[in-house]
Amino acid sequence: MFEKILIANRGEIACRVAATARRMGVRTVAVYSDADAHAKHVLACDEAVHVGASSPRDSYLQWQRIIDAARATGAQAIHPGYGFLSENEDFAQACQDAGLVFIGPPASAINAMGLKAESKRLMEGAGVPLVPGYHGADQAPALLRQQADRIGYPVLIKASAGGGGKGMRAVERGEDFDAALASCKREAINSFGDDAVLVEKYVQRPRHIEIQVFADTHGHCVYLFERDCSVQRRHQKVLEEAPAPGLTPALRRQMGEAAVAAARAVGYVGAGTVEFIVEQPGGYAHPEQMKFYFMEMNTRLQVEHPVTEAITGQDLVEWQLRVAAGEPLPLAQEDIVLSGHAIEVRLYAEDPYDGFAPQTGAVRYWRPEQALAGRARGQAAFGEVRIDAGIREGGEVTPYYDPMVAKLIAHGRDRNDAIRRLMAALDDAPLLGLRHNARFLRDLLDHPAFREARMHTTLIDQWQQAGEPLLQRPQPDALTWALAAAALAAQQGGARRPDSVATWGTTLVLAGGSEQRAVRVRPHGAQVQVQLAGADSFTFDAVRWQDERLTWRQGGVQRSAVCQMQGGQVTLALGATVYQFAELSPFPQNDPALDPRKLRSPVAGTVCAVAVAVGEQVSAGQPLLCVEAMKMEMWLHARASGTVSALHAQIKDSVAAGSVLAEIDITEEVPA
Repeated sequence: MFEKILIANRGEIACRVAATARRMGVRTVAVYSDADAHAKHVLACDEAVHVGASSPRDSYLQWQRIIDAARATGAQAIHPGYGFLSENEDFAQACQDAGLVFIGPPASAINAMGLKAESKRLMEGAGVPLVPGYHGADQAPALLRQQADRIGYPVLIKASAGGGGKGMRAVERGEDFDAALASCKREAINSFGDDAVLVEKYVQRPRHIEIQVFADTHGHCVYLFERDCSVQRRHQKVLEEAPAPGLTPALRRQMGEAAVAAARAVGYVGAGTVEFIVEQPGGYAHPEQMKFYFMEMNTRLQVEHPVTEAITGQDLVEWQLRVAAGEPLPLAQEDIVLSGHAIEVRLYAEDPYDGFAPQTGAVRYWRPEQALAGRARGQAAFGEVRIDAGIREGGEVTPYYDPMVAKLIAHGRDRNDAIRRLMAALDDAPLLGLRHNARFLRDLLDHPAFREARMHTTLIDQWQQAGEPLLQRPQPDALTWALAAAALAAQQGGARRPDSVATWGTTLVLAGGSEQRAVRVRPHGAQVQVQLAGADSFTFDAVRWQDERLTWRQGGVQRSAVCQMQGGQVTLALGATVYQFAELSPFPQNDPALDPRKLRSPVAGTVCAVAVAVGEQVSAGQPLLCVEAMKMEMWLHARASGTVSALHAQIKDSVAAGSVLAEIDITEEVPA
């Protein structure tokens, strides 16, 4: 076994690998960028080496610097995590050439599976079912359009070197193909340095089911059952579970054996995932009608590997280290046992109620241990609730990397048991300081479509277009308004008793959600009475704010919630929902973000497209500029017709959140 390894990654996966290495007595070396100098993964490792500026291209993708760091610290092997260099065959070969062990498959296997078109041809030869499509080397746009017409619409354009939903476009009509192809190629070259694509039949209402495979250098290869990753948004996974609902033992075995055949076809070694798209004309209730097709193989550990660990009781990172060190697989196929049900949700720094726009900012409150207290069983990695996080309280989420900040995993006796445990964990692990998707995830777990196992890969996108209530921003109810007012009053009345409002009263004008309300807080004997504008009134036996918790007693029942206050602002976490309130000044200013004459960047990022010029006439809704942040493109659209009077950014410019990128002289009134 290795004495020391370098982890060529960041965030939660770097922390995850470091945890297993520490348990095994293996020392670890972290690498970090300027933005990550004080990040959690740096503190989780025994040593750390700076490798460059904040952008991944200047740090985590500089593989020669990473190899130099491994040599300088005496590391014997490099674990690439996922993303970044994990599927870079040149990096894998460079590690070998430098006398370092690459904890992953050989470069030849990465090469074979890295290009989707080539992998399709290999799988066809191995007898693995394929989706009908075009996987050729000729990339002439006219030929690609001709192939799409032949396959029949809808089709899916996919970056051949892609992954993670990047460089992928669904095309419903032939007249939309050229624009979609250009957009797909642009995103592919920016994300992967290769704009080659393939075109396939777009399977309607598909399920995404993947098989975890593992192979060693002694000729053994096994599968560790499947994961259902059908809950997606724009081809990016949101939630994963194992095993897949509705799969029969026969179909599970058939898919597992096909995955092993795929791995053997490329001489695979280490952890890998064979992804299948599953056509289900009869839905989950009719597995006998399901057909599965090979989609791609990820030649690395997957983000969702914890659900496989939960149902098998195995540590896949430990398996990786042992296989890379030359040991045989710990178990044979017949010894791998499936137990219970596990679900993972991805906690993203994004606003699901504003088009899932990425968010940045300081982590003001994050104490996941509160969600784990009393719930862990046995090894911490395989308890009933598990949280893998790459952030820490006092840290910062920057615009340079993927917006996923943590994963919450629950393992239960059955699916309903896992759902209940995971919902409770989301309630008990609030994140304050920036917007995120925790409430959306909790609502999703409780949605009938998920409860009844009716999800498919495009359903959330359909919800977004249809205005599904799940994607409407939750508004605070009257009790929440009253609690926020009582907390602010307690803070502002602190000259007498910092933790109580029982001896004085005040009137506040608060803004919260999309409303403004006047609230009167005053003593009423030994109690605190809160009167909202209108008919709502609440009486609390006690209100106390201390150590970032608000405690109140009402009707003889005491409750508490995480509560932070800064000046005239209060942030209140009630379960998985985080509400923000602000006390308004007597003369509130109009929100500059609503000025239709100035287009502002929604996030900090890089301008990747400018579609207009100064002096050009534009119409309401027309796309003008595009900002890329956290691997996502966000277009800014004109809110009214007019003339572009100024452009303040060019392609490749770095821009701050809220900065004015374009100005328009409007020629029509904007609806209020």
